[in-house]
Amino acid sequence: MSAESVPRTVLVCMPWHELTRPSLALGVLKASCAEHGVAEPAAYYANLRWAEVLLDAGLTVDDYRSVSDDGFTHALGDWVFAGALNGPDFGIEQMADYARQHRIDLALISCMRGLADDFVSSVAREVLSMGPALVGFTSTFSQNVASLAVARRIKQHAPEVLTLFGGYNAEGVMGVTIHREFEFVDLVLRGESDKTFPELLGALGSDPGDLGAIAGLCWRNPQGAQRVNAHRGAPVEATDMHSPLFDDWFRSYDTSLVSEFTEPELVLESSRGCWWGEKHHCTFCGLNGSTMAYRAKEPSRFVAELDHMVRKHRVLDVTVVDNILDISYFRTALPAIAEMDVDLRLHYEIKANITAEQAATLRAAKVWSVQPGIESLVDDALRRMDKGIDGVRNVRTLRDLESEGITVEWTWLYGFPGEGEDDYRRVVEQVPALIHLQPPGESSRIVLQRFSPNFDDPATGFVERRPAERYDPVYDLDRQVLADLVYDFDTPAQGLSDEQIAPLDAAIAEWQAHYSESSLLRHDIDGLLIIRDRRFGWTAKDYVFADPKERETWIELEHGRTVRGLQRTLASAGFHWDEAELTAWLAEQLAHGLVFTEGGRWLAVATTPGGIERSIVRPEQPEPVLLRLEVPI
Repeated sequence: MSAESVPRTVLVCMPWHELTRPSLALGVLKASCAEHGVAEPAAYYANLRWAEVLLDAGLTVDDYRSVSDDGFTHALGDWVFAGALNGPDFGIEQMADYARQHRIDLALISCMRGLADDFVSSVAREVLSMGPALVGFTSTFSQNVASLAVARRIKQHAPEVLTLFGGYNAEGVMGVTIHREFEFVDLVLRGESDKTFPELLGALGSDPGDLGAIAGLCWRNPQGAQRVNAHRGAPVEATDMHSPLFDDWFRSYDTSLVSEFTEPELVLESSRGCWWGEKHHCTFCGLNGSTMAYRAKEPSRFVAELDHMVRKHRVLDVTVVDNILDISYFRTALPAIAEMDVDLRLHYEIKANITAEQAATLRAAKVWSVQPGIESLVDDALRRMDKGIDGVRNVRTLRDLESEGITVEWTWLYGFPGEGEDDYRRVVEQVPALIHLQPPGESSRIVLQRFSPNFDDPATGFVERRPAERYDPVYDLDRQVLADLVYDFDTPAQGLSDEQIAPLDAAIAEWQAHYSESSLLRHDIDGLLIIRDRRFGWTAKDYVFADPKERETWIELEHGRTVRGLQRTLASAGFHWDEAELTAWLAEQLAHGLVFTEGGRWLAVATTPGGIERSIVRPEQPEPVLLRLEVPI
């Protein structure tokens, strides 16, 4: 394919993409074009330009983030650009009503909305000044409306320039709907585009080009009729997942005012899909709509890529965006990363069934934060999610990651059809004992998301559904059309009521408030097992286990055991417990908050020194005590 025959292409990343990292999608597409001998597209980071506009208006980077992050659940970022897309008065009254219902202060986003129209025009002018024949938009989360607004403006100024949409907002029927409803969108490329994007550029550069051969493409024939090509049968192989090219972003970031208020990060991928989801798709999860098949890069290749990117761009903070870490990496890639002579700070998503040894491997490999998909500590709720894990195992993971000083990001989910208040009460009563472990960021009722089993199978309990109300002030489309365009849906609340979940919310609030001043540490000193309790709400005390049988019982409890399992394992080591005696001993430890129990299993919850520690003084405790320090990312 001749590079000269390919149309000049500009790829655009609109707000509200994260300011501190490049777009992985743009970087991969640029690399894919280079690999296929196609002229490398230019990348235009309009999100950085938007942040500069906000800074010039007296707003801050934190204001940007408050909309991009916290505002996502209410489509506030999309609403900021809804006037530029649909007309200046569109959605104002609807958003005012919505904001009153949800107690949202509109002052900030109203100020931003006043800047949006001029910004959209300036982006269109700057992109067109680059001389493109094709302008592509990557659209994920809250990028859709801003991207549509600029695409419309580009077509108004230069009708001959083709516009292209891709990204997760264009997955499946959503992409078909974008193409059908917005006539200024000429092309939509659905699904993984590593191969199809260079193929599309080649077809557009040919005379005539065969657009009908491009898998996943939505296009129009000469008569203007929509054509929708089927997806490619097989997903992109791991060998075809290219190392991204981020030079455009670093040039833009380094010269942007944003760089004075932030630090850059790298974003990479070592795998795609979800190996757990291939077996058991979590019922609430709408990720991996058409690409669940799990594929991981060969470990040495990923390690080499990581080393090259870090040294090339001189950036040590790296977010790996995999949905789930390849379990084989604990034996291969992670030990190799641990040997790298650079002081990395990695973030990974993992499954919450890791061992203490695997937690130590993560820490040695410079993994500073993880998102382990814990979701709940209630066995019944976890079964309804089809998580393949139980509450004891999740607490064990929290304990072991805390021992290694690794930051844990998780949300406690609820709202599953059939869940019971009694199941929650039993666990919530034990939350104060876990106050030394990292709390969830929040509790949240699950949302009905497209592509999730809950969405695809109404028999799961979510029969009634409509496009989420927050989209009404954003899109000038009727609900029937919105039902094919949007990702989230409103549905009658299932499971626990807001009143029934209030005790959990109160327990989490207390947990969040006092985690940083709490510790429960296990020490082994001269054959004694000592548990040093300095948790908020508990009497400061050192528990000493001198009896060898009790000491061995505690060690077994660190794995999570049933009473029968404890008896059997300890008996093989020569320690015998009567069932009633062991049950009473466990009840005593439960009263002291030293163990957690759920589903008939028991777990020791004290952490083991080995992560980062510091000395603090608690107001009610004048002597210094050791505390696990959560390292921020």
